[in-house]
Amino acid sequence: MNFRAFREEDLAALVDEVRPLASEGKVATYIPELARGNPESLAVAAVDGKGSEVAAGDRDLRFTMQSISKVVSLAVALSEFGEKAVFGRVGMDPTADPFNSVMRLEMVRPHRPQNPLINAGAIVVDSMLLARGPEEAFHSIREMARRMTGNPQLRENEAVYLSEKRTGDRNRSLAYFLKSVKTIRGDVEEILDVYFRQCSLEVTVSDLAVLAGTLAFDGKNPLTGETVLPGKICRILRALMATCGLYDGSGEFAVRVGIPAKSGVGGGIVASVPGVMGISVCGPALDHQGNSIAGIALLERLSDRFGLRVL
Repeated sequence: MNFRAFREEDLAALVDEVRPLASEGKVATYIPELARGNPESLAVAAVDGKGSEVAAGDRDLRFTMQSISKVVSLAVALSEFGEKAVFGRVGMDPTADPFNSVMRLEMVRPHRPQNPLINAGAIVVDSMLLARGPEEAFHSIREMARRMTGNPQLRENEAVYLSEKRTGDRNRSLAYFLKSVKTIRGDVEEILDVYFRQCSLEVTVSDLAVLAGTLAFDGKNPLTGETVLPGKICRILRALMATCGLYDGSGEFAVRVGIPAKSGVGGGIVASVPGVMGISVCGPALDHQGNSIAGIALLERLSDRFGLRVL
């Protein structure tokens, strides 16, 4: 499609059309700081290969990346250790279970997470990065996020980070189980600290549209022109986003929207249309699977109206 067909007034009309759907969802409350989110907020941004942006809705809304950051930490691990080493530690299959399921880890043998985009998988990825120490591991993730978004000022939201750290007992259960079966090594609390900090990286839809664009254009940041990642890594990331990016809602999303995407419980979703554009939406009201209700509806309408489907 021609990116020029993406007009701000069309995006604004779609935002107004789907915003009422937010009433069917709820903001995440298991992380107390996220409960402060406005369930009626909704924003969208799209970026083409030249860095041109179109945005609408609550475009200045700031929110935390949450699970979208798993794409970033995985990009770091693939860059540093390679595909064989990473996928020797974590699988690459979709799951029909919730993103924080303990049961699945106990049932499968060997006891390794099914993919790197669920919580247990991201914890394993972070444990690999911890070889250089927790501070350096987090800084490598934050630096990659800055390069992928083209925002050198991107940083964590301290209040959200501390809130996650205080209440992250389910993630501690996952991590200690993984250590008990020797899937991860190292200090569990240090690994989790990196994980909580990366989830708390604060962004706007504009930041994430550029990140999605970086993936869409095989590693070239459309805003800065920097080649951040090799094309092969971007293709791996897009494939995992297409099959695993919306947790146990990934299959339905692939059918309804047909674009590689990754969601987070902060309400954000990034979607990459290869060779065409990066898109980001944010709507903090979530469905029972932890995905933005209005955000998915908005992406579905964009995909249908502008012929964005690639799956």
